[in-house]
Amino acid sequence: MGPTWQPVPPPPGTSNTMAAPYPAPAYTPVQVRQTFGQPYPTTSQPSPPYAFGLYPPHSITPTASYTNPPPATMNPAPAPAQEMEPPKKKVDWPISVRHYVQRSFLPANMDPTVTREEMEAKLKETITQANIKDLMFSVDWSTMSLPQEMIREERERSRKLPQEMRQLHIPDNMSPTRPVAYSPPYANSGSKKRKSSDLSESAPWRAGNGGGRLEDRVSFTSDRGQQQQSAQEPAAPATTSAKSKFQKQLEKRQKRFDGGYKSTYRSPSPPPSTGPVVGTCQDLEKRYLLRPEPVLRQALEHVKRKWKSEQNYNYACDQFKSIRQDLTVQLIRNEFTVEVYEIHARIALEKGDIGEYNQCQTQLKALYQRGLKGRETEFKAYRILYFIYSANRTALNDVLADLTPAEKKDAAIKHALDVRSALALGNYHRFFRLYNDTPKMGAYLMDMFVVRERLAALCNICKAYLPSVPLRFVTEELYFESDSEAAQFILDHAGREVLVEKDDGDVIVKTREACRPFEAARAAAFGRIDIKGQI
Repeated sequence: MGPTWQPVPPPPGTSNTMAAPYPAPAYTPVQVRQTFGQPYPTTSQPSPPYAFGLYPPHSITPTASYTNPPPATMNPAPAPAQEMEPPKKKVDWPISVRHYVQRSFLPANMDPTVTREEMEAKLKETITQANIKDLMFSVDWSTMSLPQEMIREERERSRKLPQEMRQLHIPDNMSPTRPVAYSPPYANSGSKKRKSSDLSESAPWRAGNGGGRLEDRVSFTSDRGQQQQSAQEPAAPATTSAKSKFQKQLEKRQKRFDGGYKSTYRSPSPPPSTGPVVGTCQDLEKRYLLRPEPVLRQALEHVKRKWKSEQNYNYACDQFKSIRQDLTVQLIRNEFTVEVYEIHARIALEKGDIGEYNQCQTQLKALYQRGLKGRETEFKAYRILYFIYSANRTALNDVLADLTPAEKKDAAIKHALDVRSALALGNYHRFFRLYNDTPKMGAYLMDMFVVRERLAALCNICKAYLPSVPLRFVTEELYFESDSEAAQFILDHAGREVLVEKDDGDVIVKTREACRPFEAARAAAFGRIDIKGQI
């Protein structure tokens, strides 16, 4: 016969329905905790060997008494995190602080070099520091520097610091450790997941409508203050490892709020240099060192003298490019700059360097548009002739549209316009008369397309004069230097068969036989335009 077990009465305050289903359970029942907001009651009974809410290792089969509804006192309480979260309290900000914020955003005080984001960050830093140090009511906000003034002062100080010091100086607060939000162990005992509100560390003015004014956003206390308060509350008993972990988190937060916090805001660094670089090199001939403008003027005269005496284009071009580089780096844009580009363009044009000539023309156009004085009409005439050579009708029309009535009366521009008109009408007779009377350096540009125009004129002559034409007529009409030069031109493009010497010594051109080769040569000349350094 088995042993008889004496039933154990339930603890005080516990209904019979919650009694253990076995006559003598292997553990000591304890009173159920009714609320989570009160500390755990101390009783004379020993602590259970298992955590609250967990069953012992052996299985317990519920009896029929469990089918009855539990008492009202056993209803589960709301989530602990929501119970413990106090409502946000409004802070009685001083009226002087609000006036200070409003004064910072007045249009009269705005600085175009300081963005609104920088101002808001600086305001946040200033007001937060004053609030942490309990100086909100003691600071004279009417005389406090505006955030844009603080940012300008920081930029000025950083600009005056040596570059080496700025590179070596690394603030201690450049990489602050983000504190971990702490909650007591009993608050999270029912759930392993944390609510997103517990992880929120954003400022109260960021949590509201982001588009509101800054003065309307400084109305609530910081969530960090509430988290600090909750962190200072006593925690429930926990294991040794959990206590150590939470203690480290509390120490980090305590350092943050006990005066150890430093602002991580840094205004954007200003550009290394806001003004031009002024050279100090005194050499007249150089490659890479910067020279000031007075030395550059002497260098220009030196290069001009050597060009006249030596005619060394490689040396002259190298020196001109060096002078142009010094002018560009030092942001020198004046009449001296115009003079340098004009002289370089003329020398490049004389030597047939179209690439350098086009670079100079492009810069001259920009300098003339700035209102700087120079030989603008002369170089506009050169531009017209160049666009005739490159067959760029669009650019040519743009130049013609920009001409003023006064500029059209200039000799160089008038000559260029007459050349364009003669070619448009196919009047080779007038074209070669204009070629023979080109003002200034326009002849160098016309030399680049006179060959193709002579081929076009010879095609027309071969069609108009049959069966032959005297060589002398071709020489005079197409403005060759001599009969031998005209004969060599015909031999190069049509062959020896088209030239015949008569008994009296005169040389004639057989136009019927020369027409076909001249047509082929003209097509090749007009289809091959070498444009270097396009404008």
